[in-house]
Amino acid sequence: MSASAQLAPTPTRAPRSSQPAAPAAKRRPRGRGAKWGWSILAIVLAFIWVFPVYWMVNSSMLSSATLESFTPTFLPLGGNFDNFGAVINDRFFSALGISLAVTIIAVFCCLLFAFLASVAISRFRFRGRTTFVLAILIVQMLPAEGLFIAQYKMMSELGLLSNVLGLSLLYIAAVVPFTVWMLRGFVAGVPAELEEAAMVDGLSRTQAFMRITLPLLAPGLVASGVFAFLQCWNEFTVALVIMNAENQTLPLWLRGFVQQSTSRAIDWGEVMAASTIVAIPVIIFFVIVQGRMTSGLVAGAVKG
Repeated sequence: MSASAQLAPTPTRAPRSSQPAAPAAKRRPRGRGAKWGWSILAIVLAFIWVFPVYWMVNSSMLSSATLESFTPTFLPLGGNFDNFGAVINDRFFSALGISLAVTIIAVFCCLLFAFLASVAISRFRFRGRTTFVLAILIVQMLPAEGLFIAQYKMMSELGLLSNVLGLSLLYIAAVVPFTVWMLRGFVAGVPAELEEAAMVDGLSRTQAFMRITLPLLAPGLVASGVFAFLQCWNEFTVALVIMNAENQTLPLWLRGFVQQSTSRAIDWGEVMAASTIVAIPVIIFFVIVQGRMTSGLVAGAVKG
């Protein structure tokens, strides 16, 4: 080793500072102003959407004189439930029973037929599959008014006029096509490899479908059921053609409060009370299935 290498000074490290490093300046999160703006906009839109419902419920507890005054009443101060007592009668319970029976039958059959059809379309390749899918779309394009005469004649020949079964059949035929198209997307979104993996583990095709695929399709079934329920519960025109004055659904019963004789003015308090009563089952149904949609999604995600 040379002398110059021995005499070279050894590099020394700079002493560490005993003081802690200053914390980095907190940065203001980006987009906070935009987030607040979108939140305010969502609240405003929600208020605009809810206000007609609130006005209906509020008006149902006010007298006809208060509703016809020029000064609007936003709070039911001094209101009562007399309007509800006036509209709830024997005709109401008869219409309620018919609407419940028709809706339950139609929703159950729609989900059953649409579920089987959507599984066949998504899981199997058969001749005429594309034609069948196109036929579903074409049926949806047909105006309901153009089918009234044919539907009336068909129900008359079968002896199903003013009949719960006849109206249910028409509702099923009207709602099934869109329900098939809606469920088809849910079934196609579940990979078939999950069933194949379960079959490798020893399950049969039916067991794999029931234990793996069906729980994953629960949210789709519930969403389709909500759609079918709303369509059948609120339908008016087909029921107007098929049913008579003795056998009415709730929308037809509600129309009776507006079609008053010329000698008597419309009692809007009773109309609003009747509208609130018709809307209550829909709200209850949605509250029940809302939690089931989330639970079905979580349950399906952990199966297998």
